[in-house]
Amino acid sequence: MSARNELQTILKAKSIRTGDFTLASGKKSDFYVDCRVTTMDCRGAILVGEVGYAAVAKKMDALDTQPVAIGGMTMGADPISLAIAMESSRQGKSLQMFSVRKEAKKYGTGKRVEGNFQKGDTIILVEDTATTGGSTLKAMDAIEAEGGKVAFVLILVDRQEGAKEVIEERGVEVLSIYEKKELIA
Repeated sequence: MSARNELQTILKAKSIRTGDFTLASGKKSDFYVDCRVTTMDCRGAILVGEVGYAAVAKKMDALDTQPVAIGGMTMGADPISLAIAMESSRQGKSLQMFSVRKEAKKYGTGKRVEGNFQKGDTIILVEDTATTGGSTLKAMDAIEAEGGKVAFVLILVDRQEGAKEVIEERGVEVLSIYEKKELIA
């Protein structure tokens, strides 16, 4: 079984739930995607790194860009970003990792973007699951406010409910590893 198919199997088994749910956007849905139980699974994390880095490397080549870091809104993006950054290192590349806080710390350095990020960096923005694109745009705003540039957005699971279109309206390309139709029968 390919790494992509194995990761898809784990996502279906561990991360997809049906029922009555309220999403972060406030929308109601009959299915929920909790990527964290897959991305924080020991085998799932390895596969996210392999599959995610292969997709990211291909996109970087297609766009002829060399981002220096990968990250997104804590906490959903953290395990994905770390897995891909670790695989990039295994492949002899060097994508560092950062996290975006929902709001700036009120103590210490008062930063909203933590980790390996500096003003002027070009980065890959990660989203675990995207529905409306609202949280991705907030993370993008935080990166840009701190002087960063988003090369493209990587979404592990695109619910295909408008997020991609909203993000691309900002002039940033979106790379989805899986779409709803691949995970929901």
